[in-house]
Amino acid sequence: MTVPGPWQNVKGEVVARSVDELHSANSRLTRATALDEKGRIVNGRTEKPNKHDILTGSRPDGTAFPGKPFADMTCSNWTNGSDTGAAMTGHHDRVGPTDASWAVSWNAAHPTLGCSMEKIRPTGGDGLFYCFAAK
Repeated sequence: MTVPGPWQNVKGEVVARSVDELHSANSRLTRATALDEKGRIVNGRTEKPNKHDILTGSRPDGTAFPGKPFADMTCSNWTNGSDTGAAMTGHHDRVGPTDASWAVSWNAAHPTLGCSMEKIRPTGGDGLFYCFAAK
């Protein structure tokens, strides 16, 4: 089921009016709006501890990686907690080491170093996911 939008955060603030906008540079997902489930701001790249890498497993357009010959980017469908494998992450604060579109992407910035927390944390992650619900 595809929900066309609008997409809102936990406080009811619109972060995108449509799926197309959600996956565009015009989405309003930022450190101030990409809140946790309790409405709290998640630490960004310049804060300690850095938690700005959000696990997505997706490409910039929001779709899944197609599988072979491409590497799995979901830590084996979120069941692998080992040092091997990888998951694609996005930067919820839209801040990266450069201003390149991939570096500031909220859903496809870079893969993790592995699937364990020991391999997720070094690049700025805390094992967090975005949650999009229909209702």
